[in-house]
Amino acid sequence: MSVPTRITAILCIIFGLVAFGGGAATWGIVTSQLSAENITVPKDSPLLPGAKVQDPISAYAQAEIINKHAMAATEGKTYAELGALITAAKAAGDTAQADALQAKRTTVMNGSFLRASLFTSVLAYGVSLLVMGLGVMFVLLGLTLNGLGNVAAPATVRAKAPANA
Repeated sequence: MSVPTRITAILCIIFGLVAFGGGAATWGIVTSQLSAENITVPKDSPLLPGAKVQDPISAYAQAEIINKHAMAATEGKTYAELGALITAAKAAGDTAQADALQAKRTTVMNGSFLRASLFTSVLAYGVSLLVMGLGVMFVLLGLTLNGLGNVAAPATVRAKAPANA
């Protein structure tokens, strides 16, 4: 086996092990942090009702139900739409209406922040899974390179020189 092939094989295996370990550690940290929050997916969620939020699917389910609840609290109005309504209410001099709309806008804003945090967790799970998969692939690549380096080179067939030469 050539020295560059041996070095490449060793580096691939080391990188693969480190990548897999890093991805697994990230998965574990995100899981423990989500679990420590003691969040339970509400019973009215169409996905995983009553489940503890501690994995990518339950985090996604929680994010979706937060959006459903926030939209219900604002009669389907988004943060931007409520901002326009607040501006119109203030222009009309209706401060009571503006204040009521502002409370709804705060609800939507908080829901949006919570959803963004949960989606960040879902993204972290995806990236950690990708890194673990790449780690496995690099280990396999390194092992393959190492195995190829140990294979004997095929015999060279030389043409027989003509007898009358």
